[in-house]
Amino acid sequence: MNLHHNLRVDDKDTEATVLKYRAPALEKGLDVLELLAAHKRPLTLSQISAHLDRSVSELFRMVQVLENRGYVAPALRGDGLELTNKLFSLGMSRGPSQNLLASALPIMQALSEATHQSCHIAIASDNHIVVIARVEAPGDLGFSVRVGHQAKVVQSTSGVTLYSFQPPKIKEAWRAQLQGDADAQTWQSFDDLCQFAQKNGYVQRRSDFTDGITDISCPIFSDGMVIAAMTIPYIRSLDSLSLEETTQRLQTAVQNVSKSLGGIESVERVSIR
Repeated sequence: MNLHHNLRVDDKDTEATVLKYRAPALEKGLDVLELLAAHKRPLTLSQISAHLDRSVSELFRMVQVLENRGYVAPALRGDGLELTNKLFSLGMSRGPSQNLLASALPIMQALSEATHQSCHIAIASDNHIVVIARVEAPGDLGFSVRVGHQAKVVQSTSGVTLYSFQPPKIKEAWRAQLQGDADAQTWQSFDDLCQFAQKNGYVQRRSDFTDGITDISCPIFSDGMVIAAMTIPYIRSLDSLSLEETTQRLQTAVQNVSKSLGGIESVERVSIR
């Protein structure tokens, strides 16, 4: 989440000084990308125009360029345009993400084979979580979350994990934004889960999306911060471990990943119970 990486402007810089560096064409393109990212369904050019309060002719060439460069594409289902995975791929090519995945994927594979469960890793992006890696459960049957899946932090198990174990100052900054993105009941439920997580060192909750699944999630640390959440959507089967043993295996896995990333001190605070 980039809540703690906001662009800072010195006090001597006035609003006029900042605004003189605007790039209107670039801003229009970013507006289109952010709009499509915020909507679950594709949008037509007319709908984009209405949402952004700009004329169709003003946006037509901009959308054409974004499509030619591979950032947006015609929807596979229904009319309109939707984001491609290009932005996601660009973000994943950065060093920190590559280091995380290089450390985590072998450990995730071993975890999946030992527990007979799938597992995935999610990171925070603004007020959402996004899944950046997954390992399928061994065998012919299983449940997994696709890479690129997004959900609001306050409505996801991974979001509870990413928020619960942050240092106090970062947590305070997140709270200021996240609480405004949820109604009172949603926030209370989220806060209750966070208190459970802090007490026990992991998150465990029944899935909101699929019956018969219990989500188990643990934090991955680096440099004193939670940088990701590793989650198992647990399904009880004849060859699976118990929920308790699966939780312990998951905790061991995230400790190993965190240690490889230099998060040993933080890992020791979230000990296996």
